[in-house]
Amino acid sequence: MTLLDKLADPNLLEQMTTSEKLSASFQATVLGMGITFAALIIIWGLTVLLKNVVLSIEGKKDSGVKVVNTPQKKTEKVSEVVEEEVTDDEELIAVISAAIASSMETSVRNIVVKNIVRVNDDTPTWGKVARIDQVNSRLY
Repeated sequence: MTLLDKLADPNLLEQMTTSEKLSASFQATVLGMGITFAALIIIWGLTVLLKNVVLSIEGKKDSGVKVVNTPQKKTEKVSEVVEEEVTDDEELIAVISAAIASSMETSVRNIVVKNIVRVNDDTPTWGKVARIDQVNSRLY
């Protein structure tokens, strides 16, 4: 009978010495931590595998922007997409200008937008959620 079996039985537990109890407790701890780390490694591997599958599926989709040895019709479609993006940028500049003018309590004519640069938000998810909760607590 192993130490772990003795540790599981309350009658045998009373008969064990302190060193046997410590040894069995150490074995149980190592076994539990080993199983936990093995499970985490399996979950990590599955996550990486799933990420690669999703990226390969998304990579197969046609973006519609690439123009390589295509007929004239597809080139026209690409130019239409580029024109729509420019229009969206103009609308975006108008919206940003209006928001700035509103926050500064001035007219849009007094604001000149020279350059707009998108800034990546590296805030962790928990930080974003905390900000949303703080804003919502002030609104209600």
